Amino acid sequence: MKRGHDRARPARDTALRRVAREARPFLRARTGTILRLAGWSLLEFAQTFLGGYGVARALDDGFLAGRPATGLLWLAAAAVAVLPSVLAARGVFGRLADLVEPLRDGLVRRAVARALSGALGRSGDVSTRSLSQVTHQSEIARDGWAGLVLTLRSFVFTAAGAVTGLLALSPALLLIVLPPLVLGAALFLGTLPPMAASQRAYLAADEAYAAHAGELAASVRDIAAAGTAGRTVAESRALAGAQLAASRSLARWSAVRVVALAVCGRFPPLLLLLGAPWLLRNGLTPGGLVGALTYLTQALAPAVQALMTMLGTAGGRLVVVLDRFTDAPPPPADDPAPAASADSPPPPRNPARNPARHTPVAELDEVTFAYGPRAHPVLDRLSLTVGAGEHLAVVGPSGSGKSTLVAVLAGTERPTGGAVRWRGRPARPADATSVRVLLPQHAYVFTGTLRDNLRYLRPDARDREIAAMADAVGLDTLLARLGSLDAAVEPDRLSQGERQLVALGRAYLAAPPLLILDEATSRLDPAAETRAELAFAALPGALVVVAHRIGSARRADRTLVMDGPRTQCGTPGELLRTSALYRDLSGLWEPEEPAGLEGPEARRGEEHGIIRSTPPPSPV
Repeated sequence: MKRGHDRARPARDTALRRVAREARPFLRARTGTILRLAGWSLLEFAQTFLGGYGVARALDDGFLAGRPATGLLWLAAAAVAVLPSVLAARGVFGRLADLVEPLRDGLVRRAVARALSGALGRSGDVSTRSLSQVTHQSEIARDGWAGLVLTLRSFVFTAAGAVTGLLALSPALLLIVLPPLVLGAALFLGTLPPMAASQRAYLAADEAYAAHAGELAASVRDIAAAGTAGRTVAESRALAGAQLAASRSLARWSAVRVVALAVCGRFPPLLLLLGAPWLLRNGLTPGGLVGALTYLTQALAPAVQALMTMLGTAGGRLVVVLDRFTDAPPPPADDPAPAASADSPPPPRNPARNPARHTPVAELDEVTFAYGPRAHPVLDRLSLTVGAGEHLAVVGPSGSGKSTLVAVLAGTERPTGGAVRWRGRPARPADATSVRVLLPQHAYVFTGTLRDNLRYLRPDARDREIAAMADAVGLDTLLARLGSLDAAVEPDRLSQGERQLVALGRAYLAAPPLLILDEATSRLDPAAETRAELAFAALPGALVVVAHRIGSARRADRTLVMDGPRTQCGTPGELLRTSALYRDLSGLWEPEEPAGLEGPEARRGEEHGIIRSTPPPSPV
């Protein structure tokens, strides 16, 4: 844990230096704006000075001296001093706009330039990130910078006016007032780095525990079958302990921050009252004592409180957001993968390379994929060839990387290493619609006629082709219920199984070279699923199925077993002999149980012959 903390510290220092390095030329270019802002703020200095000094003079030279008229004049002068500072607000906000808006404009220009650069050849979510920077993060930076400038400006000139007034009343006042102010400010500033580290650690621990809980909820049966309950409990306890430790650290530093605020805001008036006898014996007048209390309670304490609150909240957020704009853009996607080193993980023990019995439709060549530069790879140098007319099933426990493999094979995710080829050429997004169709578990059906939904991928399909498809895939029951191809389809009135059948029929009409079913038949009963898969297997293209039941794996020509980055590929018979994981997964499946639904959808699906309302099988 300590080593991780030590690694985080240079990153924070680098971020702060990066933001400061780019802030200096920005501020130097706007020196005139800063000076004009300071000029308008001098009126606030005058108001603060006259506020306490006028009260002191009103008492000493007026009311306590028996001259009430003089006292009223001094109070009037203190009150009138408020008016110019109110009028100066317009000038302050005008100069503030000259300082804040260029920052936002510059950040937007940088984000747009990065998005264009990403669109021309960089990988990752550069465009999505830049969109967030243009629409959201730039506004956070703009508001945080404006609040910081206003608060810092107010603190500087208010504190200057109060300190000048205290000196005018009696220099001895500073001996009592300044020490707690300096001590509290130093204590508060000292909490900023550890507080930020604690917040970062707490968020990381919270995200890690939430991710672990989500994976655990989806993998309970796999954990029970594998006998890893003890290890899972230990991992959960460790993650919960890390989150508890981070929250306790955050609470401790928050308590220190409260103490710092109390030292700055509460101690100076208290010490002034305790030292009043000594001050009065050393020449401080009663009016001066009341004026000093006025400075402390009406000017210094609120200004310090506002500054510390701003630095503790918006200040930290501002640095984080600006660092997002100043960090280096991601490397080009076409850069070659780094060569393997002694620290690199070993290659998979069983690369799933097909002996090329068919013309290759899709190929993975030493593909590696990880969700981040420091994350463990989900796919580790995986090689796979899928030929035309081949039926490949993919099985594995929850979280083993099946959906990631599908995304990489379909071209929706770019690998961090290796190459993906379609029909012998590097996979390109521009070729996706002509090469592959990917059907996820949740089928897309839109409001319109059944014909329009089925011809979504092939608008020129004829009615006789649709009729042949319905008979092959098993859509005839739904077609008979709706009455005709021109019947209106309302997605909310279809069961999940019926929606999947519509999506399957749409893909069958398209007949792509590569069809990928990512649990796209999970809401069908075994008979309907078998019918659909056999219909797709009869097409000339390649079929890749993320298996939901053991029948899908048994019908396939080959089965790819995934256990994280480790893979094993072979025929179902070979895997029963050579793969312990495949045997365990086969034991979890009950081949005759349909994938049932609950509630009205289950009853509607049962009525239409799409599903049967019996318990669902164990998912893989």
